[in-house]
Amino acid sequence: MRLKWIAAVLAGMVAGTAGAQNINAAGASFPNPIYQRWFSEYAQAHPGVHINYQSIGSGGGVLQVSEGTVDFGASDMPVTDDKIAAAKVKFMHIPTVLGAVVPVYNIPGLSKPLNFSGDVIADIYLGKIGRWNDPRIAKDNPGVSLPGKSILPVYRADGSGTTFIFTDYLSKVSPEWASKVGRNSSVKWPAGISAKGNEGVAGMVRQTPGAFGYVELIYALQNKMEFGAIRNSAGKYVVGSPEGVTAAAAAAAKTMPADYRVSITDAPGPASYPISSFTYLLIPLHIQDQAKAAAIKGFLEWMLAHGESEAPGMGYAPLPAQVQTMVKKTIATIK
Repeated sequence: MRLKWIAAVLAGMVAGTAGAQNINAAGASFPNPIYQRWFSEYAQAHPGVHINYQSIGSGGGVLQVSEGTVDFGASDMPVTDDKIAAAKVKFMHIPTVLGAVVPVYNIPGLSKPLNFSGDVIADIYLGKIGRWNDPRIAKDNPGVSLPGKSILPVYRADGSGTTFIFTDYLSKVSPEWASKVGRNSSVKWPAGISAKGNEGVAGMVRQTPGAFGYVELIYALQNKMEFGAIRNSAGKYVVGSPEGVTAAAAAAAKTMPADYRVSITDAPGPASYPISSFTYLLIPLHIQDQAKAAAIKGFLEWMLAHGESEAPGMGYAPLPAQVQTMVKKTIATIK
């Protein structure tokens, strides 16, 4: 009898774990805070599914999904044609939310948020503007008493979608930046020091008086950091917010390409925040393990139905309705 009881218990344990799925993913730090929340909530609602996400930067996410070392990747930048062609594992882009990259700074004693023009930000990183009381910064901030302290630009050390978004914007507003540096997930920075991840840049700026950097909005909010408004294409100074990102995405949503690869930096409109972007999960086109494919598909369906509503409360913008409709159809093709 005892042997039969033990056998029954073991059989029950096997049956209880047979449907468990451990899914490994890696990539962008830009959406990491909301991804961690989503994955935790999904695991609570679906105890058999555990998604382990490593925030290693978009470059790492693209590389790992391309090599097949993770079940899916994540990137803030649309992957280029050459990298897609070279990938051992072919994948699709699934947009998840939108976010803002904001200029953060550390100027002790300054009580009023600063305004920045795009060409000024470019020239800070080009090494052409080196002090906080430079006349061009003062022009954007009339009446503000700016210190003569040196500016220390901080940039990402790792291959980063946040860097791609930031340099994509700078390339649109500064011809000199476009010709000398360009847009990419990793560039040769003319001035400044590096830090790893959005977390690292935020930490470096926060602890270094005079520092200036760029991070995803949620990292500025979580660290209670000062971040400035940016002059948009309509000539308005706009602070990064879900509303400003939504305004920037409005035009793109109407003409979204089927593969979702689009840039919305420096978007038109007086309410548009100029350093805005979609962020993506990179899902393999063919997933050999059918149970794992079903689990990933289930999460993505849950994301659209439940996760999107949580975005504004965390400093992100949800996908526009037109894009959600497109994504729902794309998810249905996963197998």
